[in-house]
Amino acid sequence: MRSFRLIRVAVLGLSLAWTAPTFAQNFEGLDLSGQSKKKKRATPKKKKPTRKSRADKATPAPAQDDDDDAAASSSEAPTSVSPAEAAPAASTPAPTPASPPANTGSMGMGLDLTQEAPKPAAPTMSFDAVDVSGKTADRQRLEVAVSLFKNDEYEKASMAAHELLEDPKLAGLHTEARYVLAKSLYRMGMYHSSLGEFSKILSLGPSTKFFKTSLEWLFFISRKTKNETVILDEIARHANQEFPEKYRNEFRYLLARYHFVRGRALDQVGQPEEADKSFSEVKRLALTIPRADPFFPRAKYLEGLSSFRNGSRQKDAAAKRANGEMLAAIEAMKEVVRLTRPVAGKPADQAKLDKSLRELAFMQLARTHYGMQQNRFALFYLGKVERGNTQWLEALFESSWANYRVGQYEQALGNLITLSSPFFREEYFPEALILKAVIYYENCRYRESNIILQDFERTYLPVHDQLESLVKKNMEASEYYSVLSDVQKKNKDGLEKNETDVILERILRLALTDQDLRKTNDSILELEAEMDAFANRADTFKYSELSKSLLEGLKLQRTALISKAGIMAKGKLETELVALKQLLANGLRIKFETTTKEKEFLEEQLKAGGRTAIVKKYKYSVAVQDDQLYWPYEGEYWRDELGTYQYTMTKGCIERDTANRNVQSAEAM
Repeated sequence: MRSFRLIRVAVLGLSLAWTAPTFAQNFEGLDLSGQSKKKKRATPKKKKPTRKSRADKATPAPAQDDDDDAAASSSEAPTSVSPAEAAPAASTPAPTPASPPANTGSMGMGLDLTQEAPKPAAPTMSFDAVDVSGKTADRQRLEVAVSLFKNDEYEKASMAAHELLEDPKLAGLHTEARYVLAKSLYRMGMYHSSLGEFSKILSLGPSTKFFKTSLEWLFFISRKTKNETVILDEIARHANQEFPEKYRNEFRYLLARYHFVRGRALDQVGQPEEADKSFSEVKRLALTIPRADPFFPRAKYLEGLSSFRNGSRQKDAAAKRANGEMLAAIEAMKEVVRLTRPVAGKPADQAKLDKSLRELAFMQLARTHYGMQQNRFALFYLGKVERGNTQWLEALFESSWANYRVGQYEQALGNLITLSSPFFREEYFPEALILKAVIYYENCRYRESNIILQDFERTYLPVHDQLESLVKKNMEASEYYSVLSDVQKKNKDGLEKNETDVILERILRLALTDQDLRKTNDSILELEAEMDAFANRADTFKYSELSKSLLEGLKLQRTALISKAGIMAKGKLETELVALKQLLANGLRIKFETTTKEKEFLEEQLKAGGRTAIVKKYKYSVAVQDDQLYWPYEGEYWRDELGTYQYTMTKGCIERDTANRNVQSAEAM
């Protein structure tokens, strides 16, 4: 019995020992460094952190600058965020408190095995540094295109994006793929092709992904192309959209330029009421740009031109001097001159633009004062145009008329010597010969005046006939441009030209004096150069379906530009035909006056027995200022002497103060 009691006590003690808490089951702070590799791999010690830049890619960021890598970075590239990527980055897991021992399901060992251990993150599969974890196969293809773009492999990126666009099953990715394609083309220098792709994105509407950033890329393209007007139609189409603050003033300037070009076109086709609306919009938009903004001087220049256009409707010079629009035009141009003064530290591109704009403002100030018959003011501003600059020859010609008005014949004729030099033989100044004939006529040099008029008719009557023939053909607008384009190609290729080609070349130079037509022509030539550049690409790109598609798009753009240029060319040719007719009529009038004066002189000589004279020698001096050197002109031309000639009138009317001033016509003024 006693033995039985001892056995019961022993069993009870073992039971108590077996069911007591086991403190070794708490793993907090336990050093497992001695575990085998197998156990170490089975229990994840540290979770792979998720890169924040991947989460940032979900929303496209605006492009910063056309040359900034951020504009082409993954911040603009469309990517998706997988659930694993969306989770915040995990650091070393915090220790958890020990759980109380479980009474059931633990086989009496005190370990709670009812909950599953946390699973490690799915292993990340990489393809050329592209994280495609959790992405579909289609999304992975888009990520590959983005990766190629980021690695500066733009041809491959564009072809990869185009493959996605060609698959109708991937319609959901088309906008993102087209965005990558458009940026790749821009980086390849194919700006017109890039513009076509961005236009397709914008045509989908403002709710489309990448709509706002595509608007920004329009500004980058406008800075790269020769003619910013290629994007004006696209800018105007989205005028009601809210542009980012960084580009808002540039947008306002470009929209003002669009309305200015539109207003001029409406004036040419005889719709002044509609043109008034466009020019009013130009002035309104110019007022919305802050004075300190770089685009303010350009907008102010357009405002001044709009005011000048309105004030020029006054036919009388006195009415122009009192007209508020003309006075506003003068003040606007003076403001442009003040804002474009050369300043140290200004960026080179901005300094170049300011210099050109300043020159144009001087020219417009001179023309405004000339129209108000304030000739010495006009001469002052024309003298501000630096020798050799873009507007220099035009300034010389216009100053010749102003000098003539104030009786400075020697200076006027000196300027005309420069214009007739072999250096500028290809320039188009038909009115210069008329002015020269008028000056000789007013100084009673009738024979010389007639010789000059004969030279004018011999040179410009064939041009008139060819112009009239072109206008009377009533061709399609594009055909007018084609005529001029053929002349350009012959000049470029150095082909032999017949007499008609020489005349057409003069007409080409005449047509390109229109600034809008010249810029549109530059855009066409630039676009054709882009088309020709396909031949220099790698074979994989050159013969790809993408190339075929892009070339078709460029052809459509070229057709639209040619149509626009044709309309401008036709309008310019019709305007110049009217002007040339007037010049020829003025020449005939001067010839009639000259012949009449010669007849009167001969009759007086007969009555006086040949002792009457109408011409006498003038007294003149060759003295010059201290900083000048007198050098007699002997028929030769030196480049450094151009613009400094003064023609000395050695003889003229006996009564010089009563010269034949009545020959001036309103048209010649």
